[in-house]
Amino acid sequence: MSKSSNTVLIVLAFFAIYVIWGSTYLLNKIAVTELPPFMLAGIRFTIAGLLIFLLCKLLRIPIGIRVKQLKNTIIAGFLFLTLGNGIAVWALKYIDSGFAALEIAAQPLVVLLMMRILQGKKIQPMSIIGVVLGAIGMYLLVSQQQLITDENSVIGMIMIFACMVSWAYGSIFVGDADLPQNYFVNTAYQMLAGGFMMMLISPMFGEEWSSPFTWSTDVIWSMILLIVFGSIVAFTSFNYLLKFVSPEKVATSTYVNPIIALFLGWYFLDEQITTQSMIAAAVLLTGVYFINTKRKWIRGLRFFK
Repeated sequence: MSKSSNTVLIVLAFFAIYVIWGSTYLLNKIAVTELPPFMLAGIRFTIAGLLIFLLCKLLRIPIGIRVKQLKNTIIAGFLFLTLGNGIAVWALKYIDSGFAALEIAAQPLVVLLMMRILQGKKIQPMSIIGVVLGAIGMYLLVSQQQLITDENSVIGMIMIFACMVSWAYGSIFVGDADLPQNYFVNTAYQMLAGGFMMMLISPMFGEEWSSPFTWSTDVIWSMILLIVFGSIVAFTSFNYLLKFVSPEKVATSTYVNPIIALFLGWYFLDEQITTQSMIAAAVLLTGVYFINTKRKWIRGLRFFK
C-alpha cells in the first residue's frame, strides 16, 4: 500500500472513531432503556462478528488464524468489548450519555500513564501538558454537586472508570500483539469473543431476554446502526489505527466523542448540559491539542521515543 493511500485510510479511520463512536452513546442509551445491557451488547457484537465473517467469505478473505492469534483476539475482545463496552452500556442506566462520553475522555491520560509504567516509555513535555489539562477537566466534570450527591450517578461514574482502564490497557496490548493481519478478520474474532462472553455473563446477572419482535422501532433502529456502523465500520477502523498509529493518538477519539455525544443527547433525549460540563469539555479538548500536536502519524513516530 502506498504512503498516500495509507494516509487517506488513516484519515477515514479517524473520522469513523471520532464521529460514529460519538453517536453510539445516544444509540446505546436508547436501547438500554428497554434491553438489559449485557444482552444488548452481546447480541450486537455477536451479530456484527458473524456479518463480518460473511463479508470475508464473499470477498474470499481467508479467516483461518493461528492458535496464538486466536488467544490474543479473545483477550482483546474481553478487554475492549466484554469489560470496555459491556460495563459502559450498563453505566448508561445510571448516567447521561453525554456525561459518560466526557468521563471516558480521560482515557488518553490512562494510556499515557500505562505506557510509562508498563513499557517504560518517556512522556514528552507536550503530552505532560495534555495530561495536566485532562486531569483538570476530569476534576471539573466529576466534582459537580448534582452528581456527587446522587448515589446512582456515583455508581455509573465508577463503572465508566473501570471500562476506561480496560479499554486503555487493551489499546496497549493490541498495539504489539500477534493478531490476524486482515483487519476484518481481526475485528470479527474480537467481536465474536466479546459477544459470546457477554451472552454468557447476561444470565449470571439475572437479565431477562426478550424477542426482537417485542422491541420498539427506536430500539430496533438503534441496534441496526450499532451493529453496522458502531461495530463493523468503527471497530475495524480502530483495529486498523492501532497498527499504524500510537495508542495515545488513537485514544484521542475520546476527546471528540463527548462533543458529539453531548449534542445528540441534548437534541434527542433532552439531556442537561451544565455550564461546568461545558467548561470541562473545553479543557479536555484543549488537552488533545497538546497530546496530538506532532504532524507525523505513522507508527514508529510516536510521542514516546
